[in-house]
Amino acid sequence: MRVVNLSSGSEGNLTYVESEQSKILVDAGLSCKEIELRLSLLNVKGDEIDAILISHEHSDHIKGVDVFASKYKTNVYCHVDGWGALSKKLFKVQDSQKRLFTNAPFQIKDMAVVAFKVPHDSVCCVGYNIESQGKRVSICTDLGVVSENTLKNLYGSQLVYLESNHDVNMLQNNIHYPASLKQRILSSRGHLSNVASANAISKLAKQGTRQVVLSHLSKENNNPILAYETIKEILKENGIFVGQDINVDVASTMPGKIYKIS
Repeated sequence: MRVVNLSSGSEGNLTYVESEQSKILVDAGLSCKEIELRLSLLNVKGDEIDAILISHEHSDHIKGVDVFASKYKTNVYCHVDGWGALSKKLFKVQDSQKRLFTNAPFQIKDMAVVAFKVPHDSVCCVGYNIESQGKRVSICTDLGVVSENTLKNLYGSQLVYLESNHDVNMLQNNIHYPASLKQRILSSRGHLSNVASANAISKLAKQGTRQVVLSHLSKENNNPILAYETIKEILKENGIFVGQDINVDVASTMPGKIYKIS
């Protein structure tokens, strides 16, 4: 498998996953033109994409879905509980392209996909496990807490994209954010802090995950160095050493590292 995050954060989320037979996108939160440009960096054309998997209906995850999917006749996958909200924002995607799923696994050619619900302030938000030839990547962003069920779904993945949205002190001291917005972000249906992400990563490392990518960082309430150092220090306190026991990278709004899982 070849996996690369092409954009991460409130400006737009887009992850590309490729197996021997399949090419898919997880979310499409950039314009169609920008998605095409970033795929071209991988020598991938829009008409090669087999599917777009939607995590939830917020605009930073679906901005380019309507135009891209209608242009290339791409199938769009969304949890049945989230289709009502998503359909109100899609005007060009044909019924024949819509793929509703439940919690049951489904196939996209040689990819096995499992979606699992996570708590977020949307109608329905899911994380994804995508597996091919015994190798698995998990993409899990936009969640307020990491439950035991979420952890169970992430265990066994060689590569995990996990939210590390904010530093709590930065958020609480942000004079530009009203109290209501701070409360929403800090709630169990908001976003993961660096500390919450680190605690989850510690458990993942003990279960064998060897690569984590910190995702969906806030521009206003976090920064890559702070997120990385916070996670690194908390892992060290738990006897886990970055670079030795687990590798940690940070996603950004620009295309990131290409991971080959073989």
